This record gives sequence, structure tokens and C-alpha cells, in this order.
Amino acid sequence: MDVVDLVLRKYDGRPHRRVTGRLLGEDEFGTWIGTPRGTMVRYSYGLRRVSWTKSDSVRLVPRDAWWMAMFSAEPSRSEIYCDVITPARRTGESELTVIDLDIDVIRMRAGGRVVIDDEDEFAEHRVRFGYPDDVVAAATGAAADLHAALSGGAEPFAGEYREWLARAAGPAQRWPRRR
Repeated sequence: MDVVDLVLRKYDGRPHRRVTGRLLGEDEFGTWIGTPRGTMVRYSYGLRRVSWTKSDSVRLVPRDAWWMAMFSAEPSRSEIYCDVITPARRTGESELTVIDLDIDVIRMRAGGRVVIDDEDEFAEHRVRFGYPDDVVAAATGAAADLHAALSGGAEPFAGEYREWLARAAGPAQRWPRRR
């Protein structure tokens, strides 16, 4: 089974978050990575810390898109959590790296409410890190498109992800982890 590291950095290059998952496959939407309950997530901001996922999830990293998505099973309060990012780059044989641009678009499980989160952090970092105008336009455009897609039932957000999520289920301890 293929293991893949998903590396998130901030615009200035500093590490932000890293999760190791199982490559489930690819389709017209992009690369699907399984992260079952109990998968380790390493955070690099502030004090270095580690946490473990509390629900089965599958992550979708589309080709050439300014977002990636995490689809989570219960008990997660969010059904779908999208990070607005720069398009993913392959930075190693089994490593994908993205730049997290702060804005998140989330569809809550209860009621299906869709929210755009951390726009204040995006505005702050836009100044602090000097996001170029084309990055700002791509990020805000991606957030608006995601909000419409998550609200309107477009795929892969309508249900396409459910089969991939079922494949991701199972104890994380059964497959190798990277350090």
C-alpha cells in the first residue's frame, strides 16, 4: 500500500501541518488520500504538537486547483472541510506540498450550513507575507467557488466522496507511518 505525506506550509515557507495518509487512488477530481481515525497530524506552528484524527476522513487534492478538501465521517462536526491553497506540487516520491492560504470553506454536518472561515487571517497574512494580487484573486475566487459548490450540491461534494471515504475507514495503526 502506498503511503503519502501531505505537507502544508505557510506563504513564507515555514512548516504548518503534516499528515501521512494512504494513497487510495486518482480519478477525474484528483488524488484521494485516506486518513482513518487515529492518523497522526503534526502541527508546526507555535509549540510543535501532535494530534490524532478523531474520525475517518478522505482528503482530495485536485490537480491545478486552489483548494483541497477533507471529507469526514461522524463524529466530526464538519462533513467537508476545504483549505484554500496554492496548487499542490509533488515534492518527493510520496510527498505533496501545498501553501495554506488561510481561508477555509466548511460544510457542517448538522443542517448542511456552509461557512467561509478565517478571512480575517487571510487579510492579515495578505499584508504580513505580501500575497501578490494574482494569489489574492485566485484564493478569493476559490473560496467563492467552493461556497457555491458546497451549497449547491456539485460533485465531488454531493456524494462522490462517499465511496472514497468508505475505503479510508479502518484503524490507522495497520499501515506504516512516516516521521
